[in-house]
Amino acid sequence: MNEIPGEITLLYPPLEPYWSGYLAVSEVHSLYLETSGNPAGIPVVFLHGGPGDGTGPGARRYFDPAAYQIILFDQRGCGLSTPYASIEDNTTPDSVADLEKIREFLKVESWLVFGGSWGSTLALAYAQTHPVRVRGLILWGIHLARTCESRWLYQQGASLLFPEAYAAFVAGLSAAQRDDVVGSYYKRLTSPERAVRTAAAEALSRWEMTVLRLPPFVPDPGFPESTEENEIALPPESASALIGMHYQAHGCFLAQPDQLLDGVEAIRHIRATIIEGADDLMCPPVTAALLHQRWPEAKYFVVPEAGHSSGALGIVDRLIEATDEFAQELRS
Repeated sequence: MNEIPGEITLLYPPLEPYWSGYLAVSEVHSLYLETSGNPAGIPVVFLHGGPGDGTGPGARRYFDPAAYQIILFDQRGCGLSTPYASIEDNTTPDSVADLEKIREFLKVESWLVFGGSWGSTLALAYAQTHPVRVRGLILWGIHLARTCESRWLYQQGASLLFPEAYAAFVAGLSAAQRDDVVGSYYKRLTSPERAVRTAAAEALSRWEMTVLRLPPFVPDPGFPESTEENEIALPPESASALIGMHYQAHGCFLAQPDQLLDGVEAIRHIRATIIEGADDLMCPPVTAALLHQRWPEAKYFVVPEAGHSSGALGIVDRLIEATDEFAQELRS
């Protein structure tokens, strides 16, 4: 592994998949799926963020390729999965079911689940549904899909920290529409008019990138470094914008807002590591702290001067430490 002496452990070196292909999970959706690393290693599945972002080559590099069978896939409508940006039959229960189909297809008995941001949401939903299939959890940038979290990001909260950017974000909405920013943007992103969809996607991108406040990255983290490179600023049918608002507008398709928090009791026996950036404004640290209060057995790290990115200095170090520790524990 490459290192900067006395500073930070970097990602593992780049590697290519030894297998990639598509798995049909419904009559509508086929998921891009790949495996890399050691075919006989500890299975680990990487759950990307969004909803709607997709994976990339950098996602393979959080895991020791000699120790892990690294499993990456693009969720419904994301990345290389087809159809792109589709919100048809695209819900959290669908994604949980997809994980089981992937596990069965790869003939994996149980696996380590690694997810950040929306990926942490999906990881918790999956673990609480199929706890026997989860050997451990590594979670960062915690998002529990509660109503207050959505309001913080899109209604009132982050808006108080970036008033000018927020004013620009809601400038095109009427006073009534500003009472439901998520619903209003979802309506625009599903408009039949391309220009309306394009403007909504671009405005949403600018606002989210403002709150994200991307910090310095380690080399080649596999994440965008500017709004222009961020997919959600591109086509109006972009997965990140459309799918993200699709989930937000429907409460992430959970039975009730506190479902994931209340469901922690069923998975407290599973080994877990929770990592949070102290300066995360996208998913504020209070959410991770609340999760740890319910799950005191989990290892819990708050990284100083780190925001909401698994590619941030400090976050990377903790993630690599966690995957290395799990490799030792799960092999013993």
